[in-house]
Amino acid sequence: MATPRYKRILLKLSGEALTAPGKGILDFDFIAKVAEVLKRCYDEGVEIGVIVGAGNIWRGRQGGKMDRKQADHMGMLATAINALALQDAFLAAGMDAVVMSAVEMRAFADTFTVNDANAALKAGRVVIFACGLGQPFFSTDTAAVLRAAEIDADAVLMAKNIDGIYTADPKVDSTATRYDEITYKEVLEKELKALDLSATTFCMENDIRCYAFALNDPDNIYRVVMGEHIGTELHR
Repeated sequence: MATPRYKRILLKLSGEALTAPGKGILDFDFIAKVAEVLKRCYDEGVEIGVIVGAGNIWRGRQGGKMDRKQADHMGMLATAINALALQDAFLAAGMDAVVMSAVEMRAFADTFTVNDANAALKAGRVVIFACGLGQPFFSTDTAAVLRAAEIDADAVLMAKNIDGIYTADPKVDSTATRYDEITYKEVLEKELKALDLSATTFCMENDIRCYAFALNDPDNIYRVVMGEHIGTELHR
């Protein structure tokens, strides 16, 4: 019987991955499928942290002439909506799950501390991180890799709407090819849009391993956890 490659993971879900045309801001059927796959990982003894973006509801750059800080605060609140939706689906799938927010909102979520997050993971609870880092100007990519370092995750799983990292944008360049693996140094040198600059630098400096893969098939999460090579592996 196969054993998981990773004992503890940090799964980054983009907000865009949680919606679909005609489904409103949240595709609850798809979220339930993600929960079912994570339950398989959970039953294998994998400790799971999840951080979610807000692109299905709000992106700071949509704010036009809004103050950047205010626009980012709106994005943080949007991640809390997504986190609560995930918690509901995880509980329905049979996992114990808690939302921990970087911004205090005690009526809806526990306030994040490193010790509490690690204790919850050790106790078998799925920890859903909301509100990014609680500060403007930082993306959820950066929040994901920082939280991964804080909880000593074995790997960061970047579940996106594209199946890995390419030599160029495959939507505009038909000759673009996908990397099976790439170093963070190469990502920086080639100016690839794998992660944002601060997240890439942080991963390189702290030797954090990431996998970028498509979430169109939620089973990809389980495959990566069990050691199957899918998408692009990023490493130091």
